[in-house]
Amino acid sequence: MESVLVGVDRSDGSRRALAFALKRAQVNKWSITIGHVINWSRYSFPIGEDNEVRPVQRRAEIEAARAEIIEPLVSWAEAENLRGDVEITVDIRHGRPSEVLATIADERGHDVIVVGRKGDSDLRVAIFGSTANRLAQHATVPVVVVP
Repeated sequence: MESVLVGVDRSDGSRRALAFALKRAQVNKWSITIGHVINWSRYSFPIGEDNEVRPVQRRAEIEAARAEIIEPLVSWAEAENLRGDVEITVDIRHGRPSEVLATIADERGHDVIVVGRKGDSDLRVAIFGSTANRLAQHATVPVVVVP
């Protein structure tokens, strides 16, 4: 059985990506992992007090992401009759989204990564790049960008 990693955030593109993946998963009997990455730089320089509270903050951020992003997204898919009997797992981590999504795909043996296009401005993309573009450079599996 093939499996798909769907990278999501709060954008409408995430809904389009999940809908795209769920429709194909139902037909092809694929399983899906919904991956969300809380943007966090490994190059930050925390002070001592930060190190003491950071583990608690990280757990709280993961639970907030689950409650505010993942659960509403899955509920939306169920309300739209998109889920069917597709097996869905969730993986929420901290880091740089493009790198972490590629790592999740490698670790879990996913066959493809699906992400939605956010439609950022040309200037912003020209300066900072996009997660989808960086993901295509890091991933070892095919990346589908849903418009």
